[in-house]
Amino acid sequence: MSDEPVELNAAELRQKLNLETGQLPWSELQRHFARGVVVVVGPELDLIEVAAAFAEDDRRRIEKWIQQEQLARAHDEHALKWTEQEPDFWSVVVAPWVIVQEIRSH
Repeated sequence: MSDEPVELNAAELRQKLNLETGQLPWSELQRHFARGVVVVVGPELDLIEVAAAFAEDDRRRIEKWIQQEQLARAHDEHALKWTEQEPDFWSVVVAPWVIVQEIRSH
């Protein structure tokens, strides 16, 4: 048995990330925020696509989203709003990052 990591194709990676996605309340996310590893995905982006870009180290796409203010590292203003509103998030881990998207109620 080899210790070499298994390379996944694009579709397999997205399927794996989708299976690893879960719902988290702000109370569960706070410790990750304190470590500075929470990345916030805007509502116009697909969480799995963003996670795949992190997993594939696609800096071009990540930087584009940051410049368009669709992606950001969580900051104090986020935490203050989330503490008041106590939202739930869809989340997926692409170590060391916890990538989250607020679940919007309609």
